[in-house]
Amino acid sequence: MENARRRHPALAAFLAALALALGFTAVPAEAAPPPKDVDYVAVGDSYTAGTGAAAFVPTPPCTQTAGGYVDHVDAVVPVSLAGTAACHGALLVDSSIGVTSVQAQIGGLMASGRLSRDTELVSITAGANDIGVSAILYTCATSTIEACTAASSAAAAALPAVHANLVQTFAAIQSYAPRARIAVLGYPMLFDTSAVPIIPTPAQALVNGGTAGLNLTIASAAATAKNLFGTQVQYVDVTGTFAGHAVNSTDPWIFLDSGNLFDPRNFHPNADGHDAYADALLASVSLKQLARA
Repeated sequence: MENARRRHPALAAFLAALALALGFTAVPAEAAPPPKDVDYVAVGDSYTAGTGAAAFVPTPPCTQTAGGYVDHVDAVVPVSLAGTAACHGALLVDSSIGVTSVQAQIGGLMASGRLSRDTELVSITAGANDIGVSAILYTCATSTIEACTAASSAAAAALPAVHANLVQTFAAIQSYAPRARIAVLGYPMLFDTSAVPIIPTPAQALVNGGTAGLNLTIASAAATAKNLFGTQVQYVDVTGTFAGHAVNSTDPWIFLDSGNLFDPRNFHPNADGHDAYADALLASVSLKQLARA
């Protein structure tokens, strides 16, 4: 009996070593696999560049502001921001104004390897600058309703070109990042026409109508790119998210310095607005499905 008792510790040690060798190790109940990565890239205009989230510091040719919706998305596990190239004032294909275009942003990210076959998520806002939104807002805020109507009509005439350029943009992104889900976010209605007007009510209605037309164009371009090229692009509507939070509401999520019509942050999401954009984006995609080991 004494010899048998002495052999028990040795036998236990042998069995433990065998279990380790075969991989039969106990896993604590609270243990979880390491988070998977969702490589994320962002391109586009000032809404994606973070304008309105904090103080505006111009840094040509590509001004970005910390605290925008891209940073909020990056803070969510398992998202990993590989690169954001969005620029305040960016047009879709034209860099002649001294701001890096969305097309050039995509090319730069591809050349640096930050937009690649490993990319799982791309977000973009684009099109507003191509229809001259800043000029429209200034005209409608400072001039006659006739001038506002003319500016809105000129913007509508530019929408077919915006549609074509967006389709090409989505296809280009997908060609460089074939696994990626592309989320193109629309724009909020800037004015609540039932609230106290900060510009004439008819002008507010014209601006909102222009926004609706632009959003329809963006959604249509996403559908066209999907049908023609099999692009994994989806339109994310934020108008419902911003309902009750227009620039002239009691709880605005859109920045406005009424004492300075030329403040570049005007009519962009404020900190709460960018948070809302992040929520809308995250609600539109399944990070679990996009994540890779």
